[in-house]
Amino acid sequence: MQENIKQIPKEKFEFAQINTNMHDEKLKTKARGYFADALVRFKKNKSSVIAAFIIGLLVLFAIVSPIISPYSVYDKDNDYQKYPPYVESIANLGIGILDGGTTLKSQNALQVQKLTAIGVETGRDVILAEPDEVEIVENYRGQERVRIAYNVTVNKYFQKGITYKVMSYEEYEAIQEWQKQTGKRILYPVLENKDIYVLGEKDKLPASRNSNIWYKCDVKGNAILDENGSFIPAYSTNKSISYGNYDSIRIEGDDGSYIYNIAKSGSVECRIDYYTYYQYKNGGLTPTYVFGTDEYGRDLFCAIGMGARFSLLFAIVVSAINLTIGTIYGAIQGYYGGFVDMSMDRFSEILGGIPFIIVATLFQLHLAQKVGVVPSFLFAFVLTGWLGMAALTRKQFYRFKSQEYVMAARTLGASDRRIMFKHILPNSLGTMVTSCALVIPGVISSETSLSYLGIVNLTQFVGTSIGELMASGQNGMSTAPHAMLYPALFFSLLMISFNLFGNGLRDAFNPSTRGVDD
Repeated sequence: MQENIKQIPKEKFEFAQINTNMHDEKLKTKARGYFADALVRFKKNKSSVIAAFIIGLLVLFAIVSPIISPYSVYDKDNDYQKYPPYVESIANLGIGILDGGTTLKSQNALQVQKLTAIGVETGRDVILAEPDEVEIVENYRGQERVRIAYNVTVNKYFQKGITYKVMSYEEYEAIQEWQKQTGKRILYPVLENKDIYVLGEKDKLPASRNSNIWYKCDVKGNAILDENGSFIPAYSTNKSISYGNYDSIRIEGDDGSYIYNIAKSGSVECRIDYYTYYQYKNGGLTPTYVFGTDEYGRDLFCAIGMGARFSLLFAIVVSAINLTIGTIYGAIQGYYGGFVDMSMDRFSEILGGIPFIIVATLFQLHLAQKVGVVPSFLFAFVLTGWLGMAALTRKQFYRFKSQEYVMAARTLGASDRRIMFKHILPNSLGTMVTSCALVIPGVISSETSLSYLGIVNLTQFVGTSIGELMASGQNGMSTAPHAMLYPALFFSLLMISFNLFGNGLRDAFNPSTRGVDD
């Protein structure tokens, strides 16, 4: 060993730091503040980041959808109630989406015939795909028999076809002018039952009229076809029952003999193509319902956006008010402690024992008549909603009020208000803001539940709400599932995303995790 040491050159033992000035090296990374450090930890939580992105999209939807929708939440169409999603430009692409399609199950041959006839008269194919033939086994007088039926996919907007409408003379003339200007047909020749049905000796005319049976048929409704297999028109030519002269677009094959109205007292009854009449009423706009319509004929795309706007704004306002009240109340409790804390805590316990749903119901029954639905609803949330924030603030003040920097500030003569809100509160702000973010989904959930149950009716104030849309959609889930699906999907995404986002904030602002896994 000693021999190896002797072999080391002498210059290796020179002092490396001789005649040099030593300084601390600069940090190679920039210092991070509290919120910057919290943001770094938040970004590592992938589920919370995705939830924040989804919340942003939902908020953007709530802002934009009522703006870009061609309808307002107060626009209602009684003839298009609970109709499926439909956009004409996309439906014409034939890709099977937004085509107003719905499936009619167990249709007999006569019903399929009627659907076909509607398409022949209006020029729009009601049936979107070849009907599926199915065999249905039935028990008839103790014996089994097989019945052939069809599952038919139809465009529900086209299925409405022709309908009867009583209108004034002025509207009748205005429609004729609109037809001549646009080249689109609204008015169709009228019908009389005696011209439609080919009767036998013992047959009788049906008691009611069907506006879409425009062809000759027997009393059971089976069409009588010509030699080419086509429907035989049965339009009325009895001009004695008609008002005035018809001077507009006529259907193909009309030589001027068909009549287009039946005179009534001060009005006329007409057969109108409702799809085209809709365009007449709405300035040329075709039915455009991205999410379909609800039971009142409103555009769900616009209605969900308006309901979401209110829910989000209402939740933010409630959270802000509860944060303010709870912070002040809890700060006084935690800072002074003793008798003050005990007295205020007993008061909080009394308020906390009042069931929220009872408060909300009583306020809507009595207070709403004096101050309005929304103010009374807001007061119900604020009455006890701040208690959780007050308890959280109290814990934080108990935690920090004995710290050295607080004692130093008190020694230097700082007032209680300054110590509370300049020294202690900023250190508690992260936890409180996180808790406030978690309150928002709770408020939205409660507001939606109460409107869903019918305890609160917000339609007069905002036109609709998510809860009201879900309640109305529940009544027709088997026939119009979209009316329940889209509001419930929006609500579910909002709740899940807010909870994941709040959990991410809670972990990010947790001081014990600062600097971990950097």
